[in-house]
Amino acid sequence: MTAHSFFMIGNGMNENKAWRNRFEQELRDNILAFWIRRAVDREHGGIYGVVTNDLEVIEDAPKASVICARVLWTYAAAYRILRRDEYLQMAYHALRFLLAKFWDPEHSGIYWMLDAWGNPLSDRKQTYSQAFAIYGLSELFRTTGEPEALEKARELFLKVEEKSYDPVHQGYLEAAARNWEPLEDLRLSEKDMNCPKSMNTHLHVMEAYTNLLRVWPDTFLKKRQAELIQVTLNHIVDPQTFHFRLFFDMSWNSLSPHVSFGHDIEGSWLLVEAAAVLGDPELLDEAKKVAIQMAQAVYDEGLDADGSLFYEASQGKIINSEKHWWPHAEAVVGFYNAFKLTGQIHFRQASWNAWEYIEKKFIDRQHGEWFGRLNREGIPYTDGYANEQCKVGPWKCPYHNARVCFEMMERLAE
Repeated sequence: MTAHSFFMIGNGMNENKAWRNRFEQELRDNILAFWIRRAVDREHGGIYGVVTNDLEVIEDAPKASVICARVLWTYAAAYRILRRDEYLQMAYHALRFLLAKFWDPEHSGIYWMLDAWGNPLSDRKQTYSQAFAIYGLSELFRTTGEPEALEKARELFLKVEEKSYDPVHQGYLEAAARNWEPLEDLRLSEKDMNCPKSMNTHLHVMEAYTNLLRVWPDTFLKKRQAELIQVTLNHIVDPQTFHFRLFFDMSWNSLSPHVSFGHDIEGSWLLVEAAAVLGDPELLDEAKKVAIQMAQAVYDEGLDADGSLFYEASQGKIINSEKHWWPHAEAVVGFYNAFKLTGQIHFRQASWNAWEYIEKKFIDRQHGEWFGRLNREGIPYTDGYANEQCKVGPWKCPYHNARVCFEMMERLAE
């Protein structure tokens, strides 16, 4: 039985149970164990800034707020689902560092970056990092009822609404200075455009608000989330191609023709989740229709012959044929979500193929965790540690690969 024929032959309870067990084993024995064993900075606090593919700790590497918040979310969710004490301890380790070092006691909000010893290196207020802090803090409250976690999550939500919201055109600005005043350079990273609004920030604000709504069904939060879903449907999703547009001016004019297949397939299921948690039937119906079309567009245009996902396209042509860890994790969930919405077997097959590729190519059987980047042939980039060529880094974390396991364990148990 080949990987490509598995789900065409059968999709019953036994197959689902076997597949679910693979996700749980990967989650417990590799991903969650790796970060506890290899990534915790027990001397200076938090998570190491960089751990290379061969497990070298780069002692002076900066520490990113996004990684700390994502570790908080990952281990809070892990404890909620698996109830192992070491996961709760890891979640609180991340919480303490987030609030002690990344939190701005004067102006509120989360700093973007610290040095290796916990001192502010970049004190800008990136909306993206506020969103992930909300995501992690709300998950800890969901898991434990920790009152400080909900208090800080609500404070961040209100600060984002006060300082980052665009009352004229809706949506959220990319960044602000430490005191929340305007900045000239708004970029999330060097590869991003310097523009006031982006798909990436809005996707993860929506994701954060979804999780906050689970534990705090506030009327104002519901209003803003409904608006954000509409902004996504009306401005960010291209109605002709059903890809996400990536960068925008203030009035939502698109500034780039590039397509990010990983964000498309991730956004397809996050959009449905957001509308479902909000509880608006009309929005949910619209979100489901768009999600199916987005998944189909990725299926038609973004898959290589071996079932893996190309990284980026522009104007109908693949411009980056590399294979990155996080889009493949999201492809498993996004395609499976499309299968559940439609019953169409090709989506289930695409989900299976993406996981097969992950197990064969991304999981590092020697040193643990996943490789971050592969070339088109599936060979890892292991020289240096820039651009996700590491096990732990400014963008390399356990959020995407742990989440595919959480999501699929739940979906396959249904």
